Amino acid sequence: MIRCLIVDDKPLAIDVLKHHLAKVPFLELVHSTTDPLEALNKVMEGGIDLIFLDIQMPELSGLQFMKIVGTKCQVILTTAYSEYALEGFENNAIDYLLKPVSFERFYKAAEKAQFVLKALATDSQSSALTAPSEKETDHIFVKTEYKLVRVNTADIVYVEGMQNYIVICTHTEKITSLQTMKKTEEQLPSTQFLRVHKSFIVALNKISSIERNRIYIADQVIALGDVYKDAFYKAIS
Repeated sequence: MIRCLIVDDKPLAIDVLKHHLAKVPFLELVHSTTDPLEALNKVMEGGIDLIFLDIQMPELSGLQFMKIVGTKCQVILTTAYSEYALEGFENNAIDYLLKPVSFERFYKAAEKAQFVLKALATDSQSSALTAPSEKETDHIFVKTEYKLVRVNTADIVYVEGMQNYIVICTHTEKITSLQTMKKTEEQLPSTQFLRVHKSFIVALNKISSIERNRIYIADQVIALGDVYKDAFYKAIS
C-alpha cells in the first residue's frame, strides 16, 4: 500500500482527490489537510510515501514545500495552472495533475507513483546484487521497468541523469533505469568511470577528445562541471 497525504487549501479539491483515491486499491489515505504547515509536520514525522500537493497555497507554496521535504517522500502536484509544470518536474515531481482532475488521469498518475516507489524499494533492497565490488567490474545490474538487466561495463559509453531516472548509453542501445546518479556512480568502477557533471558519468576510455572544458565522447559533447574539473584532470593525467 502507498500511504498518501492530500494537501490543498480548497476543501472541495480535497474531496475530489479523496473520492478518486478511495477507488484505487493500492493507495491508502493517511491524512488530508488545507494547512501546508500541518502537512509539513506530518511528513517530517514519517510514514508518508506520496503527497498529492497543491501548488498555490497561503503561507507555503507547493514548490517551497517540495524543497523543504526533499527526498522524504514522492510528490504529485495538483493545480489549475499549467505554467508551473516545468518547475515542478525540476523539483522531481512524479506527475502533474491539472484541475479539475479526472479519475482516468488520477489513476495514471497513481500507477506512475507505484512504479517509481517499487523501483526505489527494489533498488534499496537489492543493493548487494546491484553494487558489485571493485574486483567485480565487468558488469552491473540495473532496474528497468519490471526486471533487473545486466549491463557489461565495457559497453557503457556514458550515463545521463534525467529527472527521476538515468539513461545508460552504449554504442548500440540506451537503457533507462529508475535509480539515482549517486547509486550508479557507486556501482561503476572508479578506475574506469568518472562523474564529470551533475548529469553525466563518462567512461574514461571512450573519450575521444577534450577542448575548453568540453568532453567529446561518441556523438555527445558533455560540459565539464566546475565542481568536477580537478578530479577529472587528475584522473586523465
